[in-house]
Amino acid sequence: MRVSNFDYDLPEDRIALHPARPRDSARLLHVIRDGVADLSVRDLPALLRPGDILVLNDTKVIPAQLTGRRPARAVGASEPQDVEIDVTLHKRVSDQPGGAGWKAFVRPAKRLRVGDRIDFAPDFFAEVERRDGGEATLRFNVGGTDFDAALARAGKPPLPPYIARRRDVTPADARDYQTVYADEPGSVAAPTAGLHFTDDLFAALEKRGVGRVTITLHVGAGTFLPVTVDDTRDHVMHAEWGEITEEQAAAINAARASDGRIIAVGTTALRLLETAADEEGRIRPFAGETAIFITPGYRFRAADLLMTNFHLPRSTLFMLVCAFAGTERMKAAYAHAIEEGYRFYSYGDGCFLEKANRE
Repeated sequence: MRVSNFDYDLPEDRIALHPARPRDSARLLHVIRDGVADLSVRDLPALLRPGDILVLNDTKVIPAQLTGRRPARAVGASEPQDVEIDVTLHKRVSDQPGGAGWKAFVRPAKRLRVGDRIDFAPDFFAEVERRDGGEATLRFNVGGTDFDAALARAGKPPLPPYIARRRDVTPADARDYQTVYADEPGSVAAPTAGLHFTDDLFAALEKRGVGRVTITLHVGAGTFLPVTVDDTRDHVMHAEWGEITEEQAAAINAARASDGRIIAVGTTALRLLETAADEEGRIRPFAGETAIFITPGYRFRAADLLMTNFHLPRSTLFMLVCAFAGTERMKAAYAHAIEEGYRFYSYGDGCFLEKANRE
């Protein structure tokens, strides 16, 4: 399948640089089988039925963006000055007593080599254990809770590049780029569909008789990486770690057994549900990595409805929503959203998608 099939043009002024305030005042595009409807996130309870269940991703974004300095090389070397290095952590690979190991994107990568040290604070630094292109494996000088505390002091929220290139990170982003129900630290990007939820919205959903359950998928490198191949068959997804407990699986299965619909809040929740589902759509307990790559033609087994944000052109997430709701329908929905001034991407508005017949 050609990646170019999932391209579209987006004016830059449609990219949201800040979230809606309050969160649930964002717009919601309801994509139905024969068209679209312009709604608000606050209309969500009216779209659902008693007995339906929301499945949300409770991962918590860590302050994974770091700026450090690689000390000057020895006298006589080609680089006698310190070099500023930008680091985006994206996957923990170990947490030994001597220090945590992380894979990270580094810039400028060419100014680093194995054995170099990057200083982030007087008592917080990392050594380069491996470098492969723009990615490096770093070994920090602390691990466990000491690492978490040092990262909290030195790090910043890892805003997506299309935001970070256009404005500075602010103290408000530490709150804005986190769902109100975030509980399990480990992500380097927010499950952005969940950013629209508030306590008031949850209260309205509960009054409507809609259930909810949280599962965990730590969002990793795949969120940042563009699709650079021409054919989807040649794209390799990065694995992300997720967990659905026995209790969570039982709650989802009970809702389905009672004719409730399963609403995935976000593509991360959807991908984990589909990873854990059997052929009949029953959810099994799961703990491990998933690299599921969903494109048109995929047969969805678990989710009946999907709430999500607007996604980048040519991205794996736009391919996923095309698989769920239909490619031509999603292209038409996105064209409508652009024409009507919807706000796109992580801090933007949302979509509520009904599942199409398999393409």
